Amino acid sequence: MERVYNFSAGPSMLPLEVLEKAAAEMVCYEDSGMSVMEMSHRSPVYEKIIKDAEALFRRVMNIPDNYKVLFLQGGASTQFAAVPLNFMNKNKKADYILSGQFSTKAYQEAQKYGDVVAAASSKDKNFSYVPKTDTSSFRKDADYVHICFNNTIYGTKFPYIPDTGDVPLIADMSSCILSEPIDVSRFGVIYAGAQKNMAPAGLTVVIVREDLLGNAREETPTMLNYKVMADNDSMYNTPPCYCIYVAKLVYEWILGLGGLEEMQKRNEKKAKLLYDYLDSQSYYLAPVEKESRSMMNVTFVTGDAELDKKFAAEASAQGLKNLKGHRSVGGMRASIYNAMPYEGVEKLVEFMKDFAKNNPKD
Repeated sequence: MERVYNFSAGPSMLPLEVLEKAAAEMVCYEDSGMSVMEMSHRSPVYEKIIKDAEALFRRVMNIPDNYKVLFLQGGASTQFAAVPLNFMNKNKKADYILSGQFSTKAYQEAQKYGDVVAAASSKDKNFSYVPKTDTSSFRKDADYVHICFNNTIYGTKFPYIPDTGDVPLIADMSSCILSEPIDVSRFGVIYAGAQKNMAPAGLTVVIVREDLLGNAREETPTMLNYKVMADNDSMYNTPPCYCIYVAKLVYEWILGLGGLEEMQKRNEKKAKLLYDYLDSQSYYLAPVEKESRSMMNVTFVTGDAELDKKFAAEASAQGLKNLKGHRSVGGMRASIYNAMPYEGVEKLVEFMKDFAKNNPKD
């Protein structure tokens, strides 16, 4: 059976080259005589895998030396609690920018641990834009400011990095990490679930500035204490070994293409093709304000729920899978992460044109 174009918001497509290499090494990794899924995480072979993965990730992301890289479990949603437990520890205050469902969930979780406020929100327009902020938007005595950099469900992305002054900025980058270069030094913490642009589900990566470590609340569970994980090189317990191995292959793939600069060019080209078509016609509506558009998640609707349903079904039958939008938005969502080839977006646009021609609105 031929592979389909998988527009899922996550877990998402992995690069074919990565899948093929993983398949070739599935039964026997190098000369170990076993699969990566079978080997001890304490073995010299696996210790080299995880160390190489970190070194490659640091190179891809250009991570400064004063930041720790953690390979964790629990998904980005676990970090919604880990973040306040580790960092809302001085004034017991934190400011959150609400730009979608996941930033709202993170905000609600953090409210259990202290004085947490919404410094800005785009809920008034169903999160169809990213709210603008400046240093005056945030409390100077907040322990941190939290954002979700790309909003998978609503198809928005921060077009700027918020200026938070001396307050550390913490960002959930689950659905845009590795899509373009980013100045890590602008953030105190970056965390991301791996299942969109990096690896299979089960791995979460955290990049944390060293001076922020070591002040976790006394009640912080050991498994959520970032310093414990940092001191044990992400191996306090058995890590998600195979996911880290696949992530290593993805980092190698990105570097082989030319790094994040080349990745950004490819992603911008794909997104431009789709957005240019959406802007050129009136059959489909793109609800996101232009300056807030995501390069990774493109949302659109016909304005007719039955037509939307028919669109997703017919697209699926033609090998364009998982285009149904999230229930809170409706319509369609095309997630065009790093591994989605340009040809997949071309076929989607062709299908959109044919569908509009064959299904006129009353």
